[in-house]
Amino acid sequence: MTDIVDELQWRGLIALSTDEDALRKAFADGPVTFYCGFDPTAPSLHLGNLVQILTMRRIQQAGNRPLGLVGGATGLIGDPKPNSERTLNSPEVVAEWVGRLRAQIAPLLDFEGPNAAVMVNNLDWTQGLSAIEFLRDIGKHFRVNKMIAKEAVSRRLNSDAGISYTEFSYQILQGMDFLELFRRHGCTLQTGGSDQWGNLTSGTDLIHRVDPEAVVHALGTPLITKADGTKFGKTESGTIWLDAEMTTPYAFYQFWLNADDRDVSKFLRIFSFRSHEEIEELENQTEERPQARAAQRALAEELTTLVHGADQTAAVTAASKALFGQGELAELDERTLAAALSEVPHVQVAELAPVVDLFAEVGLVASKSAARRTVKEGGAYVNNAKVPAEDAVPAKEDLLHGRWLVLRRGKKNLAAVEVTGG
Repeated sequence: MTDIVDELQWRGLIALSTDEDALRKAFADGPVTFYCGFDPTAPSLHLGNLVQILTMRRIQQAGNRPLGLVGGATGLIGDPKPNSERTLNSPEVVAEWVGRLRAQIAPLLDFEGPNAAVMVNNLDWTQGLSAIEFLRDIGKHFRVNKMIAKEAVSRRLNSDAGISYTEFSYQILQGMDFLELFRRHGCTLQTGGSDQWGNLTSGTDLIHRVDPEAVVHALGTPLITKADGTKFGKTESGTIWLDAEMTTPYAFYQFWLNADDRDVSKFLRIFSFRSHEEIEELENQTEERPQARAAQRALAEELTTLVHGADQTAAVTAASKALFGQGELAELDERTLAAALSEVPHVQVAELAPVVDLFAEVGLVASKSAARRTVKEGGAYVNNAKVPAEDAVPAKEDLLHGRWLVLRRGKKNLAAVEVTGG
């Protein structure tokens, strides 16, 4: 691999660095032990977290040693939100979420070989620490004037919500994490999002106060934005989670498949592990033949396989094709079909009705008369079969898994009907 700093720059993954030249030298002299932290403030990680995990994966592949920290202690507090206090979760809930997050991170790192990854939990060095020890040994190294200057804190201080001492102290805990990992594992680099820069540098500052000769680094990745102004990792149905129960593999796949042409080059560089040449070729294809969506398809398949596995990718690609008449709907398993149909307009009905009624009810057409015209013109399909007559009524045998009908108008307009009656 080329110099890892050059690699991260090419991929647009360096927004901030304490000293880029010194970091480059550290990698050259390596290996570097580094860490990134993830707080269990939800039962799953999301796409923003995936940026950090895959950045760790890249740095590990360049010959360095990652520490994946899931914050069993910091997760009990949570870093300051921009506008309000976090709701504190119980220790039992946080402990459960720690396990879930570790299980999501672990498959994406390599735990074998000379640079094997290690998972750590900051509850290990905080739960036995008394308040007096914390204030004397750690708190004395922090200056309040610097703490209130941190962006996340100053924003809250100037808001109506204010900030509690609990959340104000979060940066001290994160700083202590870096110090402990420096002492226990020889860790000299922390990575994270640029919005966490104040917390990242609290660790480097603490280590320098405790050991002025120490050479440690922080690296911040940029916040990802979308060209249409909407928030990255969000859709109309909400956040894109890594947990398959919270965001189905089908919805995960569709998120990447539907990426804006203006965004897909950036997404490829940040998320894909393809070579520079392969990515540049996909960028050229987007420029020359955007309708083929080759880059989006490549990204969707790669990321879905990475997060959910090859079998799930095969299932969702088969579903994606079958919905548009390029495969057999009846061959799709019930869970994948349900996930796919949840992403298109759908209605529930108590019993089967004429096709024209169903087309109008689900909103594929404006009225029953418009539905009749669509049938007459040959543009109405039920389960990929062309509707033969304006008075056609689906039979119970047509229901996929005894529940669904897939309706389509023309080539691209999809909807679904779920029959709930016996």
